[in-house]
Amino acid sequence: MRAATLTLTEAAEALSLWIAETFADTIQGEGPSTGVPALFIRTSGCNLECRPWCDTPFTWDRSRFDLSRERTRMSVAEVAAWALARPEPLAVVTGGEPLMQQRALVPLVRTLIAGGKRVEIETNGTYRPYDELVATGVHFNVSPKLGNSGMAADRRIRDDVLRAFSAAPQRAFKFVVCSPTDLDEIDGLVERLALDQVWVMPEGTTAQVVTTGMKALVPALGSRGYRLGTRLHTLMWGDERGR
Repeated sequence: MRAATLTLTEAAEALSLWIAETFADTIQGEGPSTGVPALFIRTSGCNLECRPWCDTPFTWDRSRFDLSRERTRMSVAEVAAWALARPEPLAVVTGGEPLMQQRALVPLVRTLIAGGKRVEIETNGTYRPYDELVATGVHFNVSPKLGNSGMAADRRIRDDVLRAFSAAPQRAFKFVVCSPTDLDEIDGLVERLALDQVWVMPEGTTAQVVTTGMKALVPALGSRGYRLGTRLHTLMWGDERGR
């Protein structure tokens, strides 16, 4: 899917992003790049509401947060300049849901990669990525939401979008699991959509909950072929913001 031709107003908007926070001096705590020193660009806004366990509600939950205080409009040039001045090799664009603003992500990702950064985008897998974004060489960490999110399946699962991500050259699928029984739902998605490079990780915002969840998952993984992931940042810093 190609980006539509932009009007002058849309083009101006595409050169800026709603940003919740930027932070560095940390590592990628999840997925294939776990442990790699990383900087984070967290966008504001999300189309889903994972109320039972979302660890970044300040990016979307207007019932608990004043989003006008929790977000800042930043130009692509400002965000890129901050990131390129940092020493971390990996830039992680996360949210919220970053692909809500992907017109602006295309020039941002191009600039970061041209400047020598590896770039990963964390996405919930409900927005189809533009061809231009895929072509940058960015890696997608696609995290479809399960029933444990509290939302209806037709809101959180888009088969056509997940198939598009599956066809992208650089991607992995990452599922948040609250109990081993959630693996059955993952099995259904993997079989129906032919997903591979699947990671599962326990939900949790404390080291004890995460390690307990990992231990519970090991016997259930069996021959499924899924990779057990962790939340390394949580093991080190709990739910401290900016980590």
